[in-house]
Amino acid sequence: MSTVAATGGSKAARVIGIISAVAGLVLIIAGGVTWGSVSSHLADENITVSEDAANFGGQPVTTPWTAFAQADIINHHALDATGGKTYAELDREDPLRDTAMNASFLRASLFTSVVAFGVAALVMGLGVMFILVGYALWAIAGRSVATVADTRGTTPADAGLKA
Repeated sequence: MSTVAATGGSKAARVIGIISAVAGLVLIIAGGVTWGSVSSHLADENITVSEDAANFGGQPVTTPWTAFAQADIINHHALDATGGKTYAELDREDPLRDTAMNASFLRASLFTSVVAFGVAALVMGLGVMFILVGYALWAIAGRSVATVADTRGTTPADAGLKA
């Protein structure tokens, strides 16, 4: 004969699961707003990827891929203009040093936007993970646990059962 006792799940774990899922939703929204903001600010600059770029030529710079493509072609143009020398390699009196400096600043700004897009994507990914973990906690904590006790060799009175 066996006895089955059911116990309820953990209320604290369910609450933690809900809080985790809500935090995940907030992260997804924050990441999306950041992505949209960076894209919008780039669009406001009216930057177009140079036609001779390896990718995305002629397209507006509004995504991390177009920003990277434009930064790459700026580097190629600057190196062509300076005879293959970087800003640090040019003489202080070289008039091309300003060209190399401006190219370096433009590239740094575009790479900053690429990093911002990456952080936004990371935050959205973490939001998805928080939601999944929160749901798992909520679902597992809500299940009833059944305990089975082996009562072989005992009398019904020993097992807590009425005869």
